[in-house]
Amino acid sequence: MTGWPAQGVRLHPQIVLGFHGLCLVKAVNDDDWYMGSLNDDGSITCWSAYGDLYEALRGL
Repeated sequence: MTGWPAQGVRLHPQIVLGFHGLCLVKAVNDDDWYMGSLNDDGSITCWSAYGDLYEALRGL
């Protein structure tokens, strides 16, 4: 998983929720939820972060 918070930073996903091309990701050892897109190779490119799942779902 790469993208926000910094370009090229790799995070390790704990939970991935898919929504028609978009996904929300909860990283291990991180309280934030990240929004991004699932790439064909299985990687995820993130572009925003939310403080909790409720905010992330509203961001969809």
